[in-house]
Amino acid sequence: MPDPNEPSTALLLKAIEQVLDEGSTAALVTLTTAPKNVGAKMLIPELGPAVGSFGDVALDRAVAQRATEFLSARDDAHLFQVRDFAPELTEWAAASVLFERLETEPRLVICGAGHVGAALARLASLTGYQATLIDDRVEFVARSLFSDDRIELMAATNWSDAVRQAIGNGRGVSVAIVTRGHNEDEECLRAVITTEADYIGLIGSKRRTNIVLDRLGAAGADSEKLLKVHAPVGLDIGAVTPEEVALAILAEMVAERRGGTGGSLSSWRRESKIAKER
Repeated sequence: MPDPNEPSTALLLKAIEQVLDEGSTAALVTLTTAPKNVGAKMLIPELGPAVGSFGDVALDRAVAQRATEFLSARDDAHLFQVRDFAPELTEWAAASVLFERLETEPRLVICGAGHVGAALARLASLTGYQATLIDDRVEFVARSLFSDDRIELMAATNWSDAVRQAIGNGRGVSVAIVTRGHNEDEECLRAVITTEADYIGLIGSKRRTNIVLDRLGAAGADSEKLLKVHAPVGLDIGAVTPEEVALAILAEMVAERRGGTGGSLSSWRRESKIAKER
């Protein structure tokens, strides 16, 4: 086991770089307060072996197990005392460990640069997403329409090729399909459904989205992946304008990414009042 007081910085940096390149997620854990080895770090990827050590096999194992729960909770960072998750490790009971979520900047690929797509790209950029806006109409993705250089613009000569190029393997990527018609929707979704995209949303009525999903299912697309498609896309907030529809879509994406329910935070108050009145 390597001495944690002489960490292989190069090895750790290489592991971090790999996580980011793959669009994966990991927990970077630092020993902040302890009887020894303060400053030692471990990287626990969502997929793959841990890198680094705190100099104690039992502590390493306990931290790795806690890292799985930390990543599932979708927190950005959390400071724990070892006694919080491994009370049996009495030597380390008062030690503190900082868990930090490590992942690439959230990306959003938007298929369709009409009113909704354009509004979604602008709103997504404001909330920290790196947005890519694709359309087969060159005039809809002209730079003169978008002053925000965080929004990448792609003119598609072929929807499938452009979408695959923008998404890559899909990890860490959300996709919103908001094109102008059934055929374009189907072509985009056919390209997206073969990737590992974190979120896929398809705009349209229940009837319209069912037509597209049924066609892909009949063509042999993975039924489990089709079931995960958010169609119709977005939360029910009574959206009417393009900007409101974009807000409903982005709200659902954030809820999916952060593990939220999309419900009202104040509903407990009304439910509690009703319960007391009964």
